[in-house]
Amino acid sequence: MRHSPKRIADLLGSRLCHDLISPIGAVCNGVELLAMGPMGNLPELALISDSIEAANFRVQFYRVAYGLASDDQALSEGEARRILAGVYKGARLKVDWAVKAPMPRPEVKLAFLLIQCIEDALPYGGNVRITHNGMFWRIEADGRIKIKDQALWDGICSGAEPEELSPNSVHYALIPYALEDAGRRIICNNSEDHIELTF
Repeated sequence: MRHSPKRIADLLGSRLCHDLISPIGAVCNGVELLAMGPMGNLPELALISDSIEAANFRVQFYRVAYGLASDDQALSEGEARRILAGVYKGARLKVDWAVKAPMPRPEVKLAFLLIQCIEDALPYGGNVRITHNGMFWRIEADGRIKIKDQALWDGICSGAEPEELSPNSVHYALIPYALEDAGRRIICNNSEDHIELTF
């Protein structure tokens, strides 16, 4: 049986994140132990602690956005909110996960990928709010919008896979597959200072 490239990519994302979570968690525990000793007040230790915490949350985000997601899996609202709060702690972009119920993992995966795209479009920061009305998702963002590659953004709205890709734009190529897996279509409504994505 030959697996599709898309499934292999999902499995690879899950494997990498799984293997990274354990050592990062061990370093977190080690830093916590050091903080309990005479080195606890050192600013260098606080810097290391913040960096490790940020890396931990980023890997958890990637696990949702790039890992395997099946229909029988769900992510609780608390877990999604916790991950996003950790990733964007202290950032210029503020993300409000206002979804009030556990949601199917494929749909959350799509939402996380779209959040990454919106982050690219708001390099100076802004506010993002994610809601679900029981049928449809809505992601709204306000801020100074600067889309560097219009073709990539157009691909989100059309569902077309981008022709040109770089490592920092790979999430755009995953949007069409995530839409298909979630059984969704996307509607875009953008202006100079507002982004609205409904799916």
